[in-house]
Amino acid sequence: MSAVGLATRKRTPARPGRATQRRGTSRPRGTQAPSAFAQWRTAVWASPTTSYYLVGGAVVLLLAIGLVMVLSASMVDSLNKTASSPGGPTPFRDFLDQLTFAAIGVPLAVVASRFRPEWYRRLAWVALAGAAALQALLFTPLAIRVGGNTNWVQLPGIGTFQPSEFAKLGLAVWLGAVLATKGELLRQWRHALVPGVLVAGGFLGLVLRGHDLGTGLIIMALVAGALWVAGVPASLFVLLGSFAAAAAGFLVFSSENRRARVMQFLNLSDGSTATAVDDFQPQLAIDALGSGGISGVGLGASRIKWRGLPAAQDDYIFAIIGEELGLLGTLLVILLFVALAIGITRVVRRHTDPFAKITTAAIGAWVIGQAFVNIGVVIGLLPVIGVPLPLVSAGGSSLITTLIALGVLLSFARTEPGAREALAARRGSVRRSLAVLAPRLRRGGAARSAARG
Repeated sequence: MSAVGLATRKRTPARPGRATQRRGTSRPRGTQAPSAFAQWRTAVWASPTTSYYLVGGAVVLLLAIGLVMVLSASMVDSLNKTASSPGGPTPFRDFLDQLTFAAIGVPLAVVASRFRPEWYRRLAWVALAGAAALQALLFTPLAIRVGGNTNWVQLPGIGTFQPSEFAKLGLAVWLGAVLATKGELLRQWRHALVPGVLVAGGFLGLVLRGHDLGTGLIIMALVAGALWVAGVPASLFVLLGSFAAAAAGFLVFSSENRRARVMQFLNLSDGSTATAVDDFQPQLAIDALGSGGISGVGLGASRIKWRGLPAAQDDYIFAIIGEELGLLGTLLVILLFVALAIGITRVVRRHTDPFAKITTAAIGAWVIGQAFVNIGVVIGLLPVIGVPLPLVSAGGSSLITTLIALGVLLSFARTEPGAREALAARRGSVRRSLAVLAPRLRRGGAARSAARG
């Protein structure tokens, strides 16, 4: 072919849109398209319902693990308690009590999750007054002393309960309402201190009067979480933190029992001041964790609980989890609390209502802080502090109030921007799917019945 022919040869036109498509999808060299997992992760994280499912899923799984482990850890103690009962000894007494508390707390949590945040804001002062009234029962003959602390109340026909657990819930809701109302005024010290810090200090004093330093530290964390999210100046945090540290140090060294625990933790005890339990309990917990290995000795096969580990189903249930379910079981519990913390953080960051933000931060500091204090005590990172593992340890007051508090948190998660519409759309799609499947299932059942006939 001649050069002229080559020059004048008609070019085949490109298909329309191909060049534009290539230009539109072009990426810089060296970059790769995001994987399907990365796209899914981004979509899930951006979903307005992620907080709701993170919190709700973590709560359900922790509660299930707690019931199973209370059944396992409490068998020895239940046998001892029922040894002289008319019906004979039973290993299920404490478990049945915990199951009853869960049966009370779960419906209350579901109901709490259905209220809108405005209702809780209106009830904040009522909640505070109710918590104060319950705490005042510690000054009556109904108060009883348990484990060296006067923080329990015995009500005839009802049983014992711990008013300070209800104080945490009432204080968290009340602080959210008061601090949200103050708004920008919180930049001034007097508005930050009155009435929020003043009332919280009053509750703290009532708790510490009963010598319950562990619950007092959790209330301090609750108040700190609320004040931080509310925007209180950092200088006030330094002042309050210094005061709290000085007060905690005074309370520790003003009590021989608490001083002995700290000295034993620091390996400064000569054996004359530390009590037998203070030496025995932490060491048995470490033995339990060490004997569990990677996968544990098996559910129900703990040997440490037969050796008399004090509070095996209460404050030291994490040690039994480590022994029976191993490192994998303890990591699962920790990861569930991390998932709960992530869900709480999302609610704080995404919600538009300052009341919901502050109350969520207070509840989160309470539940997550208490969980890691309990775990820190069991693994030997902290001295012995009598606080239960939320949702897992045995105890009615702690379980019921924690479930209600997390129900309140689920109410806030349901009202994140776009969450209510997304949840309603998912319920509608489920109903439509069931409406399509139901006739087919009925026809299939009728055909099988006819074939048998």
